[in-house]
Amino acid sequence: MPDRTIFHCDCNSFFASVEEIFNPQYKAVPMAVAGDPASRHGIILAKNELAKKFNIKTAETVWSAKKKCPELTLCPPRRHTYSDFCKRVNAIYAEYTDRVEQFGVDESWLDMTMFADEAQRFADELRHRVAEEIGITISVGVSWNKIFAKLGSDYKKPDATTVITRENYREIVWKLPVSDLFMVGRNTADSLNKIGVQTIGELAQSDAAFLAGRFGKLGEVLYRNANGDDDSAVAHIGAAEQPKSVGNGMTFRRDLVSFEDIRAGVNTLADSVAARLRAAELKCATVQMTIKDANLKSIQRQKGVAAPTFVATEIAAAALEIIGASWQIGKPIRMLTVTAQNLVPADQAAAQLTLFGEENDERHKKKERLERAVDTIRGRYGKGSVRRGAADEDLGIS
Repeated sequence: MPDRTIFHCDCNSFFASVEEIFNPQYKAVPMAVAGDPASRHGIILAKNELAKKFNIKTAETVWSAKKKCPELTLCPPRRHTYSDFCKRVNAIYAEYTDRVEQFGVDESWLDMTMFADEAQRFADELRHRVAEEIGITISVGVSWNKIFAKLGSDYKKPDATTVITRENYREIVWKLPVSDLFMVGRNTADSLNKIGVQTIGELAQSDAAFLAGRFGKLGEVLYRNANGDDDSAVAHIGAAEQPKSVGNGMTFRRDLVSFEDIRAGVNTLADSVAARLRAAELKCATVQMTIKDANLKSIQRQKGVAAPTFVATEIAAAALEIIGASWQIGKPIRMLTVTAQNLVPADQAAAQLTLFGEENDERHKKKERLERAVDTIRGRYGKGSVRRGAADEDLGIS
């Protein structure tokens, strides 16, 4: 079977590039988009090319960035604007193929197998069109699989095309640090480094059985990815329709009896559900709890929230209210499932907040900004880099 031709298109310094369109003066100064520019504890969300020269990193604090570059210009994010630009960019991709799989707000995979003989030309054409029609630049990675295509888009920046083939992938991919590989977060990279795996090539040449024994299913996947054996398909446009619910459940290592145990379990589940809602730009109007006892008998209860939310603390609060109203604390719980229901697009839900007064509106928005900052940190350093409260390994929560 012939190889596929997969593009990974990544918008360069996306948030900052969009801001430069509206404020051309930003192109002449080091500039960063920050979650809360007025605060010393705000987080850098994106930076322009001039700011990168000062080694400013995404997810570091404004205070730290200002130490590196005192003249750094900051601007607040405009997420709805970035979403609009993302749709415009993806509309260009859709003119070439019906397989466009968006990943995050600024990246997309394209199945361009029909243009395999002219992959370089079409990749360059996409770069030029996005620059001319949208006003920002993209980098494009081209390969026979999604993993190497993504590595290619990161290989040269900004505004570049990198083609990774079966003939050159060992020269390009295998010398890269293992932390560059998709699905390798900071904790996984540290674990791999401890067993002597520093590069993607060393991972690819490791013993597959050893990796599976050490890391489980993840070890098998990483071994395949490092060797270019990823065969996952690029989804069709519209394949990822809005879900009707987002949930997460957990069977605990021991029964939950105390309120503290229950709260620890609920917080972990609510955190996961909220992160998935934010990633999908959705909010929920209803929280559902499924509670299963030690005899495997279960109940389900629902509760509406004051306003649609993707904030973990608000989802957890609703879940705990359900448990408090429908379960006798002290009766053992074997499993909990938190499910967000009655989902609405996040931008549509925002308008409803004003019904609850300016003070509550601002408090809610502050929580949203905080949790989006947490998403940014986790995206950069791995899911385990920020946890809510202490991990409880005794319950299977970590």
